[in-house]
Amino acid sequence: MRLDARALEAAAAEAGLEAASLVVLNVDAGEAVEFDSMRRLYPARMIKVPLVAAALWEIAAGRFAGEDALTVDATNMTANDLDSPLLPGYGSSVDEIMLLAISRSDNVATNMLFDLVGRERATAIARDGLRLPATVFARKLSGSDPPIADPGWDGVTRNAHPAADAARLFAAIARDENPLAGRLREMLAAQAWNEKLSPGLLPGDRFLHKTGDTSEVTHDGGILLGARGERWVVVTYTGLASSDEHNAAFAPFMRRIRDLL
Repeated sequence: MRLDARALEAAAAEAGLEAASLVVLNVDAGEAVEFDSMRRLYPARMIKVPLVAAALWEIAAGRFAGEDALTVDATNMTANDLDSPLLPGYGSSVDEIMLLAISRSDNVATNMLFDLVGRERATAIARDGLRLPATVFARKLSGSDPPIADPGWDGVTRNAHPAADAARLFAAIARDENPLAGRLREMLAAQAWNEKLSPGLLPGDRFLHKTGDTSEVTHDGGILLGARGERWVVVTYTGLASSDEHNAAFAPFMRRIRDLL
């Protein structure tokens, strides 16, 4: 890997990715290049990856099963950017809500996982099991204003999952270090949102990834699989508001660093 921290920072600046928090990691060699990887940026929907990883941890431990039935409760309803089957009274399963949370970034599915796993339990799994020391599950997600009512929230703490933790998690998923990691790779591969880093890939590349968007931040990150079997993790967080203009800046950044891997 010819990429270094200076080149990584320069690539972000050239692309216009402001207030960036970046990690590029060679999965097999273990080498990582970082730029401000612990910057305090709201993770937005990137928080869904460790939440599903925590649910898979509990499945592996036998606490519940993927085929277990769940019913959508009206208290978890909020807006989604894509059509969702998750309406009040809909009969779902743990497997379906995990897939929807990752592949379509479904907020209702995510809120159901908050109930299923429990925010305190998920935070403990992230810290002690998944080795993500700065990841916190604090508040259910809202797809629009006003935010949904969340009686379990303490009113202060925000969800946290910095770029450093995201990169560590993606690397563990790539290496099969976490329970049922292969199932999570399949969910990431089914990603519906591919307008950021993905257009900057080379022919033959695959990107198993997740995006995050709010009016304050825009992010993308995941596992990059090269045509010759190479494996990297690329995580790009920014303090830019999610917009077509800002999201389009991710592709030239990816093209630049891809040439240096």
